[in-house]
Amino acid sequence: MRALAPLTIIMTLCAGLLLAPTSFAAKKKSPTAVKATGGAGFGKENAHLQQSAAGEEATLLENGLAAAPESAPEAVKEAIWAANEIVGKPYIYGGGHRSFKSRGYDCSGTVSYALNGGDLLDSPLDSSSFMKWGEAGEGDWITVYTNPGHAFVVIAGLRLDTSAAGDPSGRKGPRWRPALRSTKGFKARHPEGL
Repeated sequence: MRALAPLTIIMTLCAGLLLAPTSFAAKKKSPTAVKATGGAGFGKENAHLQQSAAGEEATLLENGLAAAPESAPEAVKEAIWAANEIVGKPYIYGGGHRSFKSRGYDCSGTVSYALNGGDLLDSPLDSSSFMKWGEAGEGDWITVYTNPGHAFVVIAGLRLDTSAAGDPSGRKGPRWRPALRSTKGFKARHPEGL
């Protein structure tokens, strides 16, 4: 009987491997689901971060989060949903520079986090580094506005910024902003194809 125990274990493992592809296929992403970003996984408790809305522009929701436009490319939706993860975190100078995961974010850390969520950036950048990132000019879906001292991003028509400039709420830290600020003195950059 002792000889059967290892055989039983091996058979159980093999059966598990054979069934694994079926169970993984059942968990395949739906068009509105999003992968884990910024080190945080999406589950039922984070479903509110993944909202979508009709149209081609992001929608600022009453809770301060953004709904991604249903017609947007997947990378754009995922960047919006990732940014929703850090909305309301405190402004911390240098936050999000060493790692995408931080207890607070500065301007370029906020932009980096959102772009990483859309698989558009592999490691965090500071505002000066964003001046050479991507392609020159405004994008169709995503535009990073940057200079040596500040960076913010407009994704699907909605501004993600740590500065309260142009925002009647006056709140600082990573937030979606209802109004665009002046882009005078900023370079516009965008991810290729977006």
